[in-house]
Amino acid sequence: MMHATRLDMAGNRSGVFLALAAVALLAFACRLDMHDQPKYKSYRASEFFSDGMASRIPPEGAVAQGQLREDDLLYRGRLDGAFAAEYPFPVTREVLERGRQRFNIFCAPCHSQSGDGRGMIVRRGMTQPPSLHIRRLREAPPGYIFDVVTNGFGNMYSYSSRIEPRDRWAIIAYIQALQLSRNATPDDVDPADLEKLEEAGQ
Repeated sequence: MMHATRLDMAGNRSGVFLALAAVALLAFACRLDMHDQPKYKSYRASEFFSDGMASRIPPEGAVAQGQLREDDLLYRGRLDGAFAAEYPFPVTREVLERGRQRFNIFCAPCHSQSGDGRGMIVRRGMTQPPSLHIRRLREAPPGYIFDVVTNGFGNMYSYSSRIEPRDRWAIIAYIQALQLSRNATPDDVDPADLEKLEEAGQ
């Protein structure tokens, strides 16, 4: 009886050992699959290409996925080669709020939150930009301002890598709202709102 029990225990140990060995082999095989991936690492040699280089130069005209920027209005602020007088999407309250937020982050340090060109950086010695409220900039089409923000102008450097295109347009919409706030006339106010203002002033 005792002998049979020992044989059973020995058999159980063998079974456990075989199971552990199988798990170890599977784990090792997975590890090899993950470590020995069929790929080229940067700057490694290659026997496949005639020049021996694994790193390839993209073909001329290749565009990264999601970066085909064919829309001249959205990405360059132009329509038929001229600066656009319109926006690539509707200007809503949400767009203006986004523009205000982005303006205060990226533009106000030089242009100030009111757009008069007396931001904190200017007060500390940097060249003062023109006020956004001068006639030339009030009458400039949105596409012109988009071009300046995108490519820079004078002492202002390009923001193309800092502000994505839709946010640039939102900033421009907010700039035009700032300009209107300084130069609005009674004719620019909705008649119902104008009546309320007149009643409040009495």
